[in-house]
Amino acid sequence: MRIYPLFCLLVSVFFLYSCTSPSPSQQANSPQKTSSQQVVNVDENFKRVAGQTVYVPVYSHIYHDDGKKTFNLAATLSIRNTDLANPIVITFVRYYDTNGKLVRQYLEQPIQIDALASTDFVIDTTDTSGGSGAKFLVEWIAQTEISEPIIEAVMIGSGYHQGISFISPGKVIKSDNNK
Repeated sequence: MRIYPLFCLLVSVFFLYSCTSPSPSQQANSPQKTSSQQVVNVDENFKRVAGQTVYVPVYSHIYHDDGKKTFNLAATLSIRNTDLANPIVITFVRYYDTNGKLVRQYLEQPIQIDALASTDFVIDTTDTSGGSGAKFLVEWIAQTEISEPIIEAVMIGSGYHQGISFISPGKVIKSDNNK
């Protein structure tokens, strides 16, 4: 009977998620706005000292049973500034499908994320445009050496009297540290 506590935990997580899920209009093309995040102007005066492009795998659905049935998932891209004192600037957040085709670009202008702050971007359960091989590309930059941010995706879904959740960490594919 060890399954019962796990089931209760998953139901609780799903309930909390469904009660706090943003409306489709909030999800469309912008992150959840926080007081520690603002649009910034990155021009020729911006002294770029550090930065990375990060690849984050995302799963709009996974296959189950005979491999022909799909289980849809909601995905949250989380970007967390781990630096204790300095902000980072997110220059782009792009969502690509299984075939590498750009599905959506989330930012019209770069945004700043203050020290120890975070932001997120949500792909709704019903949005299967990315497919099972979807991914985000995220670029961040900073004007000073900082501790690297944590960039990961959290997938969650429920159905068929079960729930599933897992994370997918980002992988640095380009580093622009000007030392």
